[in-house]
Amino acid sequence: MPKRYYDLPPMHALVCFESAARCQGFKAAARELHVTPAAISHQIKNLESELDRELFRRHHRGVELTESGAYLLVALQKSFENISDVTKQLRTQKSQGAVTISATTAVSSLWLTPALASFWRTHPHIPVSQVVSDIEVPKSRWDLNIRYGDAEKEAMPCSVLFRDRIMALGSPRFARDNAIKSLDSLLRAPLIHLEVDETGWTGWHEWFHELGCSSPGTQGFSVNNYIIALQAAQDDMGAILGWGSLTSKLVQSGKLVPLVPESTPSPLDFYIRVNPRASGRALQLCDWLLKTHE
Repeated sequence: MPKRYYDLPPMHALVCFESAARCQGFKAAARELHVTPAAISHQIKNLESELDRELFRRHHRGVELTESGAYLLVALQKSFENISDVTKQLRTQKSQGAVTISATTAVSSLWLTPALASFWRTHPHIPVSQVVSDIEVPKSRWDLNIRYGDAEKEAMPCSVLFRDRIMALGSPRFARDNAIKSLDSLLRAPLIHLEVDETGWTGWHEWFHELGCSSPGTQGFSVNNYIIALQAAQDDMGAILGWGSLTSKLVQSGKLVPLVPESTPSPLDFYIRVNPRASGRALQLCDWLLKTHE
């Protein structure tokens, strides 16, 4: 007969012994393991035979552990507890994997990534991954999704993150060089236009119209990425429309400044969608993000 790799008795015999010792009886162990008391007795006799020592003292009132049996029980329970802990962790990792959140480049760079850095400091046990894309990401790839649009028309469960105001921003040097003091002077200044495939982003024409002004001229330039547009504004190239929640840190740092006191309410909201299959961890992250921006 080949030697067993770990030189252990049969595992079923060890399981029967541990149950009988813990339950203090063969009948109770049989009920726990869904076998007959005779099967428990047979396994323990075989185990005692292999170890060449008595593990239980039998008497008419039941059984009690010998010194050898108590020694073996302690070792088995420690081992079984370690195995139980590992399997529990593996099951948890499988059922509660990383929370995947999808957002555009602008939202990820300007708001979400800094927010997640704070989340990880207080919730290190919840892994989070991002899918950053400026085009629609299939629902199968995310648990949470941040969008800019009309939350009231959303079919999927969602909650509003930001109800923003939109203001005209520029670098301090740009404001000085162009002597911007009013909407009229802003109309004559170079403007950075954002042209993206997504609908709903307010442009300069809509912004000025909301304030009762004429449309701006054609001076300035266009770009299809909001992060690039903001960088161009910081480089003194023109004025940019800024959504308050996305540009607050740039304003607080002084890299961009409000060019005029007027602003307009955003016609649409930044909101977070929740995938129906989202885990409890995903819901916990969603609640944290919403409370963070209250």
